[in-house]
Amino acid sequence: MIASMPGIKTNVIKKLHLTFALSVIAFIMACSLSSLQAQIKKTSIHFFPQARIFRLDAADVSYVFGINEKNQIQTLYWGQRLSSEDAFSTPQSSAEISSFDPSINTTPLEYVAWGGGLYVEPDLKITFPDGNRDLTLVYVTHTIEGNHLTVSLKDISREVYVQLHYQIDEATGVLRRSVKVQNKTSSSLKIEQIASATVNLPRAGDYQVHYLTGRWAGEWNLQTQKIQPGKLTLESRRGTTSAQNNPWFAIDRGSNDPENGDVWFGALGWSGSWRINVEQDQAQQVRITAGLNPFDFGYLLHAGETLKTPFFYAGYSHKGIGEASRLLHRFEVNTLLPHAPSPKLRPVLYNSWEATGFDVDEAGQERLAEKAASIGIERFVVDDGWFGQRANDKAGLGDWYVNPKKFPHGLKPLIDKVHSLGMDFGLWIEPEMINPDSDLYRKHPDWVLNFPGRPRTEARNQLVLNLARPDVRDYVFHFIDQLLNGNQIAFLKWDYNRNWSEPGWPAVDIEKQKKVYVAFTNNLYSILKELREKHPHVEIESCSGGGSRVDLGIMRYTDEVWPSDNTDAFDRLSIQDGFTYAYSPAVMMAWVTDSPTWVNHRTLSLEYRFLSSMQGSLGVGANLNKWQPEDFAKAKKMIAQYKSIREIVQRGSLYRLVSPQNDSEHSVTETVSEQRDSSVTFAFLHSSTMMYPFPRIYLRGLSPDKMYKIESLDGKLSAATPSLASGSFWMEHGVDVDLRGDFQAALFRLNAINQ
Repeated sequence: MIASMPGIKTNVIKKLHLTFALSVIAFIMACSLSSLQAQIKKTSIHFFPQARIFRLDAADVSYVFGINEKNQIQTLYWGQRLSSEDAFSTPQSSAEISSFDPSINTTPLEYVAWGGGLYVEPDLKITFPDGNRDLTLVYVTHTIEGNHLTVSLKDISREVYVQLHYQIDEATGVLRRSVKVQNKTSSSLKIEQIASATVNLPRAGDYQVHYLTGRWAGEWNLQTQKIQPGKLTLESRRGTTSAQNNPWFAIDRGSNDPENGDVWFGALGWSGSWRINVEQDQAQQVRITAGLNPFDFGYLLHAGETLKTPFFYAGYSHKGIGEASRLLHRFEVNTLLPHAPSPKLRPVLYNSWEATGFDVDEAGQERLAEKAASIGIERFVVDDGWFGQRANDKAGLGDWYVNPKKFPHGLKPLIDKVHSLGMDFGLWIEPEMINPDSDLYRKHPDWVLNFPGRPRTEARNQLVLNLARPDVRDYVFHFIDQLLNGNQIAFLKWDYNRNWSEPGWPAVDIEKQKKVYVAFTNNLYSILKELREKHPHVEIESCSGGGSRVDLGIMRYTDEVWPSDNTDAFDRLSIQDGFTYAYSPAVMMAWVTDSPTWVNHRTLSLEYRFLSSMQGSLGVGANLNKWQPEDFAKAKKMIAQYKSIREIVQRGSLYRLVSPQNDSEHSVTETVSEQRDSSVTFAFLHSSTMMYPFPRIYLRGLSPDKMYKIESLDGKLSAATPSLASGSFWMEHGVDVDLRGDFQAALFRLNAINQ
């Protein structure tokens, strides 16, 4: 019937053609969308030109910002990764609250200069030769190369260019940001304030910030406070990183659960004076600005010159501050450290300082080396006192020749002896310091930081060499290079035992003298970089009277860091707990020293001291000349035990199950291997009270369906503990340990079995 009706047949064919055509178009559009979605997932950074949106995706994180109608760079989103189908509209600047608060103050901008009615913290402040101090930055262009985005801004009238650099880490979603300022005008200008980045959080009134404070021998105290209208300033004005504040922070929504909730965290990679401002503005928006400290700062930038800022690292976790730490640890080990993504596991070392002090000599060090080798030590380190006329801390710094009385044949006989015992050799140095009682100071008194005609303040009987000077920089590099060329040295403990005073640089024009804050630190980095390139086998530890120079800047050039001169094993539980909020146990040196310590005269068992130190990178600093045979036997057992779990401790995922910051009687840490097939748990008891048993330990991070065998390595498990159970059992039912008394400790391990 239909075939005999031509009109109907034609209409049917047309509809079929139309349907087919629409299907093809839909297929093409679907393919294009799938291709775009795949591209967004595959490519870390993407730009949507119509909406003028930049989107950075990596791991479980999305970071989104765009160009608003005023050509300002405006933050739109930073948090848990979004769907590739989610789209953002073109940014619109926020409305002014009143005539007192123009839009520039209420719009969450990625980078803003001082000018145009800005009252919140500026990222950049410049004074021009004509006295003008207004700077208004607008978008010019951008480039994307792999996971690296560069956004170029320019002042509305002057030839001042600012490049914003973004790089996102594929595995962790940690965002690295920095800035380069270019002076393309025909005259000099003075940079009076410069930040590496600003990050913005959504408007809310329930944020709290965590940060780390301390002092010598009392570093890494975790502080928590509610963010309120106004500004919290974390900083160092000391010329170096400082233990008073560390350049790290974490912000959450008031959660007390370390394994749940939104956390935004950041750390500045700079080893000089720095500042981080956490500011809640008049619209309840939180801005975090991080960069060089503007105190006593003024960087003269000549025509044609550039200034690059330090790197600022920012990350996000929706699984609490515990996961925020683990992300940062993973980023440090796999991306930041020398030899990443596969840095060497930290060897067990012995340091001779507590045994001999300044009284080092060839025979005494050889005897200590023999004793160290007998307990399984892998690296022998000679500390202070081997050089110049160094009989105490009053003389010799700066004179880096081997003391001929202490080592009449140089260091070679000792190094050969150490090698024959199966250990490599390390040496203590303090390159940036000088004693007034030294040949170097008598020859070059102008080489120190100083203000002419003013007192030169000594601390620990020493002054600070002005590493900003090219001649000082070259001297420091060449003496270390010569030391390494002439000896088989595998390790340098690089110390720095005071902060700056009188930060003058009288050898240059007055207008250039405040560049010292940048030039000093950049020259330090350049020395470390050149040494690593020329001596790639040499490993370096950053030490500064303990933890006064630990940051993501120095860690790019050093293999490990020294958290504190306080080696009391109980004090170290809270010191190490605070340290690991920002930095990986893989770089955290922890020594077993004599008991009682000089710190507080507390007596602790050798086993307790080892278990405390085994949570990081293990070292021994005790005076082996005073040990008894049972001490050597116990140490040998504990060191062998540590070597069996070292890879888990240094490469695994850390869970602070019971923090000594919150519980003065107990501390528990668990570390789970990367494959989740094994874990180690350390439990510590301060003191028993009224016969209360040790709290049950609920493990984390295991595979729920895997079966794990439990093994007690030190201390006792409850008699009712099964020898084999699922990951779910260990996490939900928990583990009981039998700890009673004062200063007791236990260590147990889980191993998955093949099913």
